[in-house]
Amino acid sequence: MADENRPTIVIAGAGSVGCFVGGVLAHGGGDVRFLARERIAAMILQHGLRATDHDGLDAYLPPADLKISTDPSVLAGADIIFVTVKSGATAEMGALIAAHAPAAAKVISLQNGVSNTDVLRNALPGRDVRAGMIAYNVLNAGEGRFHRGTGGNIVIEAGEGDLAQALSTSHLAIYESSDIRAVQWGKLLVNLNNALNALSGAPLLEELSNRDWRSLFADEIAEGLPALKAEGVKPRSAFPLPIALLPHVLRLPTPIYRIIAGPSLKIDPQARSSMWEDLEQGRKTEIGELQETIVALCDKYGLPAPVNKRVAALIRECEEKGGGSPKMTPADVRAGV
Repeated sequence: MADENRPTIVIAGAGSVGCFVGGVLAHGGGDVRFLARERIAAMILQHGLRATDHDGLDAYLPPADLKISTDPSVLAGADIIFVTVKSGATAEMGALIAAHAPAAAKVISLQNGVSNTDVLRNALPGRDVRAGMIAYNVLNAGEGRFHRGTGGNIVIEAGEGDLAQALSTSHLAIYESSDIRAVQWGKLLVNLNNALNALSGAPLLEELSNRDWRSLFADEIAEGLPALKAEGVKPRSAFPLPIALLPHVLRLPTPIYRIIAGPSLKIDPQARSSMWEDLEQGRKTEIGELQETIVALCDKYGLPAPVNKRVAALIRECEEKGGGSPKMTPADVRAGV
């Protein structure tokens, strides 16, 4: 790195998560460049970039202070690259990094699912490519504002150099893990609720206050746990509550659930999942990286996954029909299981 105290950071695929993370890093004094699609770049160049959260963060960067481009040549000179594109664009981004970024740049995937890092490593042989996990959701609130609606931190795969310490700020805690695969699988299980939230159309806090929705979420996780055990994976929770206990806690009566889970569930009253946003915007979702990954793993070991199959099928139907969230009830989802 040219300056170990102030590395050049490129956000590769500046969508909701990328703009929030990059915005907070830049507001904290980091040298951050953004590689974005035309729609996002135009919005930010008009309005600036504003990162907000449920704890009161309000970090604004005017257009003149931003380095944002739609040209992949912005990757040149990068010391650290955060890949934040949707899973379907991972191979394309890997090719762009291979063509434009220095071979010494550290590449960190902050994407959903467990397979994106392998895709990047295939595209970038011999390079320092690491998995990462971001525990919270971020929504595009429009006019350049990106809002973090839930609590949590960022975890990245341990490797050469103390990147976590170098990158962490007062509003962006980053930690390293020597077992990032367990962390990723733990996040995948938690992210199974993304699809339920999208189907409900309700804010996350409202949805999770409904025991019937939580029971569906519990069933999804419970289907995945035996398959992960067969695979030899012990998923690690990003929250104080162990993953193995989560189905039991989710099924509890709501008053008891709130007492047990409340302290670890900081959720903005209006927060929704990124999959809800995808349906509302008519975009393809990452259901293949979530429920369909669980279904494939269960199929591998001959284990049933009826709830995950049903939810995946419903999301695929929504993608085909368009029109946003179908605003279903838990009974609607159960009807096809």
